[in-house]
Amino acid sequence: MMSIAIIDYGAGNLRSVQKAFQQVGVPAEITKDKSAIHGAKGVVLPGVGSFDAAINELRSLNLEGVIEEAIALGKPFLGICLGLQHLFESSEEGKQKGLALLPGKVVKFNFTGTPWSNQSIPHMGWNRLRFKHRPPIFDGIEEGAMMYFAHSYYVVPKDEMTVATRTDYGVEFVSAVWKENLFGLQFHPEKSGEKGLLILRNFGKLCLK
Repeated sequence: MMSIAIIDYGAGNLRSVQKAFQQVGVPAEITKDKSAIHGAKGVVLPGVGSFDAAINELRSLNLEGVIEEAIALGKPFLGICLGLQHLFESSEEGKQKGLALLPGKVVKFNFTGTPWSNQSIPHMGWNRLRFKHRPPIFDGIEEGAMMYFAHSYYVVPKDEMTVATRTDYGVEFVSAVWKENLFGLQFHPEKSGEKGLLILRNFGKLCLK
């Protein structure tokens, strides 16, 4: 049995996520097969690209129910970047509904009329994490740790208790969420050096418990 299923729904960046897990000694398989996802000990929903195109592909593959079941069964689940945004109810990027596994929405950076009106969008590069709650996947990650971001939209949870970290980019936005076995990262751990790999190693440990 594989440890981790990385869901393949045409949203890119899959191979780099798989290689990052392999680098820390955690077996991970890229798959769209429902039985493989069901049999995995943990599930990752990565993603780059547009909200609507990716969520439509996910639904065309009939994977929505498999994701819901995995989370309901208590399996560690990790959404990365677009995969995080899909966990919420809606996005300003498109018209399709999200998975609504967490209450809230996804909004676009808007610096109009602010002192940061020249701030570039998308937000790309390294930025710091500020902890509100510390989920187990952040064991060993210090306050202010630098992670790599590449996004134009960010999540706005309705439940403040699900906020794990915030990051300042002209506005302070939610950069990670956590609810029980459900984790979401706006940044790319697979592109964030040793600290990003540590997060993936910690997630792998949860899957192997």
